[in-house]
Amino acid sequence: MLPVCPKQTRSLLTPDGIRLDADVYTPDRPGDFPVLLMRQPYGRAIASTVVYAHPTWYAAHGYIVVIQDVRGRGSSEGEFRLFASEISDGEATVHWAANLPQSNGNVGMYGFSYQGMTQLYAAVNRPAPLKALCPAMLADDLYADWAYEGDAFCLQANLGWAIQLAAETARRSGDEAAFLRLRQAAHNLPLQDPLPANPELLQHLAPDSFYHDWLHRPSSDSYWATLSPKTYHDRFAHLPMLHIGGWFDPYLRGTLNLYQAMADRGQAPQHLIIGPWAHLPWGRKTGIIDYGNAAVSPVDQLQIRWFDYWLKGIDNGITNEKPVQLFAMGSNTWQSLEQLPASFTRPTRSPAHPPTHLHLHPTGLASMQSAPLATQPPTTPPIADRLVHDPWRPVPALGGHASAPAGVFDRASLDDRSDVLTYTTEPYPEPWHLLGTPIVQLTVASDAVSFDLCAVLSQVLPNGQVHPIAQGYRRVNPSPERSIEFPVTVTIPLQATYIQIPADAALRLSISAACFPAYPVNPGTGTLPAAARAIDAQIITLQIQAGSVQFDRTPIDLSNNP
Repeated sequence: MLPVCPKQTRSLLTPDGIRLDADVYTPDRPGDFPVLLMRQPYGRAIASTVVYAHPTWYAAHGYIVVIQDVRGRGSSEGEFRLFASEISDGEATVHWAANLPQSNGNVGMYGFSYQGMTQLYAAVNRPAPLKALCPAMLADDLYADWAYEGDAFCLQANLGWAIQLAAETARRSGDEAAFLRLRQAAHNLPLQDPLPANPELLQHLAPDSFYHDWLHRPSSDSYWATLSPKTYHDRFAHLPMLHIGGWFDPYLRGTLNLYQAMADRGQAPQHLIIGPWAHLPWGRKTGIIDYGNAAVSPVDQLQIRWFDYWLKGIDNGITNEKPVQLFAMGSNTWQSLEQLPASFTRPTRSPAHPPTHLHLHPTGLASMQSAPLATQPPTTPPIADRLVHDPWRPVPALGGHASAPAGVFDRASLDDRSDVLTYTTEPYPEPWHLLGTPIVQLTVASDAVSFDLCAVLSQVLPNGQVHPIAQGYRRVNPSPERSIEFPVTVTIPLQATYIQIPADAALRLSISAACFPAYPVNPGTGTLPAAARAIDAQIITLQIQAGSVQFDRTPIDLSNNP
């Protein structure tokens, strides 16, 4: 470990004359060093230390570390417009960083969430000094991986983030009254306004917030493609990347899709690591589950090895290792794979590797007592299970990937609600692994033109606790092809997972029509969330006539166990 010089603040001017400020950490040794760059919007002193080691730790490993405030954030000049300037500003910053004193001209980037996105934007125009990336927990498709899930607006996450960014804007402008109101709202989200998804607080105090774009722009709007990394895949597929994700991160599907897209192109080595983590922090405990010492984040050490190879030319063998590292929950072990199983990113399985299917057996009473979930479909026409959604008391969000706090919590009491349908298997006599992206298909009829479906796959433990494994959500909007009370088939991809199911545990599929406040309550009228009034929300009755869940299942070899 090298000694590190005191932090210095340095600035650059963008091509349009905006000053961007950065903290620079340099080893206190003569010689030239590669540069590690992070570009973030939260105040550069934080440096994403909620999940990463402090920049001085990276500098002590022989790197110049640059933590920059993006345009309009921290002390950097300009107006902050979410992601809008990050391609040009990122490219300019890479060239500037490559020419810092003692730089050897090689630049790598790291960071998660917004800081993960800025890596990809900076790479779009292929600045020559940029040699390697470590993108973590981000969106590949900004609409489908971040702002919405299954066409449902991600209310809790988006609103909380918008308030946080608006508070920083108020702080920069010295508007203490606005800052204090936003700070209070951050701890008590304003979800009781006349327009619950469009609170007056943001309309008045943050009229330029990205939130309004996300709430109002349809999926077909070019806004989404312009800001989505998937639009630019071929522009940065030449870069070696270490992709980082978490089983309970809301943006896991973006991480998986980006990794697979880069790996499919085969232009540069791509590695992937997924731990049992939420968006933050990356520790051994998520929700009520302690995953043990093996779950403590190895990301800092792994990033050093990645950058040592690509920026310093140190042959440390990292490219000879299996590129995919997945944490198997339950057994709490890391599994090394040559490639990501197709079931994580490709819902259509090959005939050579068919998935396991479990079929719903509606009884008409699944809202009162759990109905069967079995390997064979019903042999006689079932009695449809009816689910009555009351907007006055919507089914609340609990853990998973889409609400805060994230992770596993016992949902037995939720499953006891009469507005939740449950379907449960018999207990499995032996342990086994469930992996990939489970897919739920439901045949549903509704008395409303629009409705929501929340599907949660859980394990029912012998002690009666119900631990969620994966969750998915889908908003079914009005369509000319669909009539009220006419059944339709709805497909709901769940969050990808990898977990060992213990002996004597059963699987359960829970179905509800809300998951509030993770997503807005569907008023049933077809009105978009931006204009949906709380007073107009309808009671919705759904009929679940048939359904199934599919996933990959692998047995566990018990012959070597003591």
